[in-house]
Amino acid sequence: MTFFYIALGVAGGVLAVLAFIWLNNSWLKTTRRKIAVAGLERGLKIVHLSDLHGKLFGKSNKRLIKKIAAQSPDFIAVTGDIIHLYTQKNIEVALELVENISKIAPVVYVSGNHEMRNKGYAQFRERLAAAGARVLDDCTEQVCGLSVTGLNCASLKNDKIFKITPPGGYPKLLLAHRPEYAEKYAEAGYDVVLCGHAHGGQWRIPFTGIGVYSPGQGVFPALTSGVHTCGKTRIVISRGLGNSQCPLRLFNRPEMVVINLTGINVN
Repeated sequence: MTFFYIALGVAGGVLAVLAFIWLNNSWLKTTRRKIAVAGLERGLKIVHLSDLHGKLFGKSNKRLIKKIAAQSPDFIAVTGDIIHLYTQKNIEVALELVENISKIAPVVYVSGNHEMRNKGYAQFRERLAAAGARVLDDCTEQVCGLSVTGLNCASLKNDKIFKITPPGGYPKLLLAHRPEYAEKYAEAGYDVVLCGHAHGGQWRIPFTGIGVYSPGQGVFPALTSGVHTCGKTRIVISRGLGNSQCPLRLFNRPEMVVINLTGINVN
């Protein structure tokens, strides 16, 4: 009988650990941000997704798609690493997601470092466009009254950010995968920047909001989540949806960010 209770306790402990891991890695969190932007003619709602890494939230990502649709966004911004490794499975997951969410609202996309590591990215980019994404690698388009620029992740290494500063006349939104170049984005004159890459620090210290590690920033990185001000620029960082080299998140649920942009004088 004693053995039975011990086995029951062990089984209960294992189930509790598995449930904890599932919740930390698959229970989607919706985070809302409100930012006032000078020159904005009307309020806009943006759903910001980053760092999917081929992850599925339910069959065909139905849970994620349902959450996006419930927001009725003006457009959806994807800031890179939608795939993890260049395998057919990851690619098909990404393409199916883009095809489905492009039926909800326009999708604008920029590459991350994982796309840049893949020799087949040029073909993948074409397939993304065919699925409904507006691929903004080092180019600018007008979207819902905003001048939206996407910065190819590889361009950060040669300061190309200064060469693609968009013309005036509209509020300027930048999609850029890596947050650690915040000062450069601010110097280039963007009003709002959407980033990912840091995965929220992957493991976060409970009740502190402190992430443990991020590529490009090292241990206890400063830019992993939330809204940061750099000069006149607001940097919005998503904690992301999936995982890469480290397969587990701890105290860091996958995040979908909903950004409400308002004019300066809008209440």
